[in-house]
Amino acid sequence: MDLSDLKIFSAVVREGGVTRAAQRLYRVQSNVTTRIRQLEEELGIPLFIREGKRLHLSPAGQVLLDYADRLLALADEARNAVQDPKPRGVFRLGAMESTAAVRLPGPVNQYHRLYPDVVLELRTGNPTALSKALLANELDAALVTLPIAEALFEKIVVFEEEPVIVSAADTPAIGKGKNAYFPRTILAFEHGCPHRKRLEDWYALRNQMPERTIELGSYHAMLGCVVAGMGVALLPRSVLTTFPESRRLKVHRLPPGENRADTYLIWRKGADSPKVHALRDLLTKQRARSARKALR
Repeated sequence: MDLSDLKIFSAVVREGGVTRAAQRLYRVQSNVTTRIRQLEEELGIPLFIREGKRLHLSPAGQVLLDYADRLLALADEARNAVQDPKPRGVFRLGAMESTAAVRLPGPVNQYHRLYPDVVLELRTGNPTALSKALLANELDAALVTLPIAEALFEKIVVFEEEPVIVSAADTPAIGKGKNAYFPRTILAFEHGCPHRKRLEDWYALRNQMPERTIELGSYHAMLGCVVAGMGVALLPRSVLTTFPESRRLKVHRLPPGENRADTYLIWRKGADSPKVHALRDLLTKQRARSARKALR
């Protein structure tokens, strides 16, 4: 049983017979009759009570008609939704923890106001996990840093971050001078976090290696441990604006070439949609406004 069978069945009922249904559907009568017979054989029950050339719905036919009307209406709704350029439906967006906490509240609020027919679901994770979720069709788009499997995704830069190392306020300068100081403990997210890798690479470029890594699940917990003198962390400088005890931190800026981390909006190639397109335009315009403001 498919939608075309239900459409023919519904037309026969609405038009009061095969002849008028065939005219409405631009089919020959024999084809309509055959399709009704095949539908009855498939279901194993008569859909009509036949009195000569007249057809009356059987009880089973009445039940099927109710379902046919709903299914055909739902199919029309789905067809219109697919062809409608207006964003609507569930939008499954992934983002890194720092991006979700600092960068997204404003744009998401604006997105909700512009597109009230969209229900946004947010998932946080590291770029590797989010990329896999995109490929598994569990997400529609994600905000990540590179590297990603570029052959599989479309991407566009939407945020520029300055990664910095933070330590307790009384910590000496890190990694500078002849007898440079390198903290022995780092605080980071689990493996797969791009900021953890950047900090590990920072140590490696200076022929150093932290002796201990403490894994934590949130930036505020991480910064609280930094304030307590438990170690150092690397994170986007923008995250510090959300931490009320930031005055108890010392910020160590990275040298040119190590002090920029772009955040990309990515989506699977061939899977662009009005929802993704709308977010891409919103974030692109926001980035352009920020750039103009910085030049003033």
